[in-house]
Amino acid sequence: MSIESFGSRLRRAMDSRGPLCVGIDPHASLLDSWGLPDTVEGLERFSRTVVEALGETVAVFKPQAAFFERFGSKGVAVLETTVAEARAAGALVCMDAKRGDIGSTMAAYAEAFLRKDSPLFSDALTVSPYLGYGSLKPAVDLARENGAGLFVLALTSNPEGGEVQHAVRADGRNVGATMLGHLAEENAGESPLGSFGAVVGATLGDLSSYELDINGPLLAPGIGAQGATPADLPSVFGSAVRNVVPNVSRGVLRHGPSVEALRASASEFAEQVRSAVAGA
Repeated sequence: MSIESFGSRLRRAMDSRGPLCVGIDPHASLLDSWGLPDTVEGLERFSRTVVEALGETVAVFKPQAAFFERFGSKGVAVLETTVAEARAAGALVCMDAKRGDIGSTMAAYAEAFLRKDSPLFSDALTVSPYLGYGSLKPAVDLARENGAGLFVLALTSNPEGGEVQHAVRADGRNVGATMLGHLAEENAGESPLGSFGAVVGATLGDLSSYELDINGPLLAPGIGAQGATPADLPSVFGSAVRNVVPNVSRGVLRHGPSVEALRASASEFAEQVRSAVAGA
């Protein structure tokens, strides 16, 4: 029996649930604003509440692994439970771990998050290609084997990223454009959507000089607290806007711990995104 690809599952989730990705970012200040202690118990309560509120409605959750790992093995255990409960509720999970290394080490990172029998198996994983795109091959191969996907850092929203991503290669293309080109090659011929996406910031303004239509998803951080709005998406992403997965974290999470308020905020963002994409 063939395994359904991440791109296919993502396209269906975006079409049926709307294309919103909600971060699960339990940093200390957010736990405090929810009235929760900065402990494993607070971490667990926070994560369960987010999944309970949104697991049956959002397309994608994006847990930030670092906020769980800072509690050691008990925090990682909470992350395992969060991933399992989110997927059981019907949401896809993109693990935001930004792993990147070479050889057997990259393969081990991939096995942690992309192997079907791993307790941290996620539908997709964020990865860093800045040891060379070819260093990601173990993750690419294992993702294909297990019906998972990758989101490769290409044009990120942080201002420091430009010194690497905008650097111009000998062939005249900059590094960010090179990464997009590699991803287009990975996704060639895939339908309805390739499984290998790029991270492209929604705060970057006009990106018409880049070929963003890579036949794969574009994970777009920056909506909400970082200043971008759903209405900005068509002008930033152009013809590729239908494949954009806008990520909102603080913009939704600040409404907790009320389950009703979290649902209302996520629903409002999702409707704004639908309207912006439909009008593009």
